[in-house]
Amino acid sequence: MSEHEQQGPAAREGQPEAGPGISLVPEPMEEAEVQAQLDDIDVDAPRVGIVMGSKSDMEAMEKAAHELEERGILHEIRVMSAHREADAVAEYAKNAHMRGLRVIIAGAGISAALPGAIAAHTDLPVIGVPLSGRLTAAGGLDAILSIVQMPPGVPVACVGLDNARNAAILAAQILGA
Repeated sequence: MSEHEQQGPAAREGQPEAGPGISLVPEPMEEAEVQAQLDDIDVDAPRVGIVMGSKSDMEAMEKAAHELEERGILHEIRVMSAHREADAVAEYAKNAHMRGLRVIIAGAGISAALPGAIAAHTDLPVIGVPLSGRLTAAGGLDAILSIVQMPPGVPVACVGLDNARNAAILAAQILGA
């Protein structure tokens, strides 16, 4: 028998052969184990997403960003409309957890559909910030009711009118930070 025949195919390819009762293939892990390992990895990914329906909401929603910065919590800010960019909102929500987000703060006025649209596409906690403005009805009551009155199975937390800072504090509490 030649030397190649004695070694076996794995050795010929430069890979070690397993001995009796030894497997070189790792045991498959449960999803919870994988998630626990991913949670332990310290990365510089944002933990909180701050989303608003319009650039005009930036001044109010920056209060959440400032509160998170003071607490040392990484975050990202996005502007996207639940009505004009429905597909982008859905994609953002669906991929949020995979990208490292753990909580989403969504500010919206008038119909305030953004928090609910995000909550419909993710299992992450969503905190809605009702925003007042020149087009809101009854001083922002329409936005409050749109966020608070979500159907069963699509929860959205709601903070006070124009109170993005409280949303950031709640996000920090959810994160345990």
